[in-house]
Amino acid sequence: MKQIKIDKIPARLDFIQSASGLILALFMWAHMFFVSTILLGKDVMYSVTKFFEGEYFFGESYPIIVTIAAGAIFIIFIVHALVALRKFPSNYKKYAIMKNHIKSLNHTDTTLWFWQVFTGFAMFFLGSVHLYIIMTNPSEIGPYASADRVVTEWMWPLYILLLLAVEIHGSVGIYRLALKWGWFEGSDTKKSRNNLRKLKYAITIFFLTLGFLTLAAYIKIGIEHKDKAGERYHQVTKTVQQGAQQ
Repeated sequence: MKQIKIDKIPARLDFIQSASGLILALFMWAHMFFVSTILLGKDVMYSVTKFFEGEYFFGESYPIIVTIAAGAIFIIFIVHALVALRKFPSNYKKYAIMKNHIKSLNHTDTTLWFWQVFTGFAMFFLGSVHLYIIMTNPSEIGPYASADRVVTEWMWPLYILLLLAVEIHGSVGIYRLALKWGWFEGSDTKKSRNNLRKLKYAITIFFLTLGFLTLAAYIKIGIEHKDKAGERYHQVTKTVQQGAQQ
């Protein structure tokens, strides 16, 4: 009896999409916490910046570490986008069918899938611009440098759109992964799904609130620092200690 060879490529592509999406979503949540340290003060954010430049390990800063990390995330981002493309509607006719399907079903999870596709498409452009800037300007991160980029270099409109896209895309993606792989699935599937959906909305609201508060803090600093754009921040505690030693 002739055995039928099973094509494993679709399953492998699905796994790559899930794994890369999970890595990117967890990275973005961690990234948001690091960036939001500006809410705790300029010194705290500056210390976090120097931590990622390796200053506390090597005794001096190496911005190239940031370039390497951003480059690794960029590669994962590109791989995720490439494998996700196969699920996008390839022409207007398929898009119209998808819209009619969503409208006729009126099902929350199907609507969330549409928003994930829409925000994923937006991130092709928004995320690429941000990652490229960080890769090529790794030393331009800090309380003043980041605020100058947001205000003086007019990045705030892009960051507003990127924040909305990445937080919606990430939280919906994690929610769909949890459903697909049966994470946190209890004996009552319907109840588990409802609880996961509530958690998804709570996570989205939390990170959007944190994100907009953080962006507002950088905008405030950027406006105050506009006349001195280009000047870099110096940690207050270090400046005081150096002054006392002199």
